[in-house]
Amino acid sequence: MPRIKIDLPEKFFNISINIPVRITDINYGDHVGNDSLVAIIHEARMQFLQHYGFTELNIEGIGLIMSDIIVEFKNESFYKDIIDIKMGRGDISKVSFELFYRLITIRNNEEIIIANAKTTMVCYDYKLKKVVALPEKLKDILIA
Repeated sequence: MPRIKIDLPEKFFNISINIPVRITDINYGDHVGNDSLVAIIHEARMQFLQHYGFTELNIEGIGLIMSDIIVEFKNESFYKDIIDIKMGRGDISKVSFELFYRLITIRNNEEIIIANAKTTMVCYDYKLKKVVALPEKLKDILIA
């Protein structure tokens, strides 16, 4: 069976997010569990949005819902690693957009790719309970 291969964008946003691996991220295999890696990706997205003054529940009054996530696991990550996350955008539609993530750590002076990931985020009005158009300010950030 072929493995998933994520083709990362050539250009990443000019923001780097560093997240330390906590002891609670470690599973019985003595490395970061897949559920914790997804949580780290979620935290990176939250910090990315906060950098621009947004939250997942308020981007000019509009929220976000993750419609899918793909993770390509590359290497183990361990307690005390600092995971450097670079983010870039993929396709943008009227109501959704893709975010790509490259998770890297430095260990023994060597850069190690931990994972590549992609999420598709859909714009959603939680009050109206319906999908809505991408806010212009967010669109401008994604296209820049």
